[in-house]
Amino acid sequence: MKRTFRIIAAVLVIGAIAFWVAAGANRGWTKTRVPKKVVDEVTGLEGIQWQDKFVPGVDFLGAALLGAGFLAGVSFFVPAKSKQP
Repeated sequence: MKRTFRIIAAVLVIGAIAFWVAAGANRGWTKTRVPKKVVDEVTGLEGIQWQDKFVPGVDFLGAALLGAGFLAGVSFFVPAKSKQP
């Protein structure tokens, strides 16, 4: 059981970091909308249009690492399996 908690914690860390990097590695807070510059076809003026997009930030990464740390910590309090013949 100890080993299971530690494996789950390791997978959570690796998965969270991989997802964070693949989704943009935003070093700010998590965003659910991002600005996109658009040029008006008629006037040629630039404007900002907001798009719905999930970009995980360091708070997402921190929460995942905190959860993995909790699982790894719990593994120290789980009793070891007794080996009986």
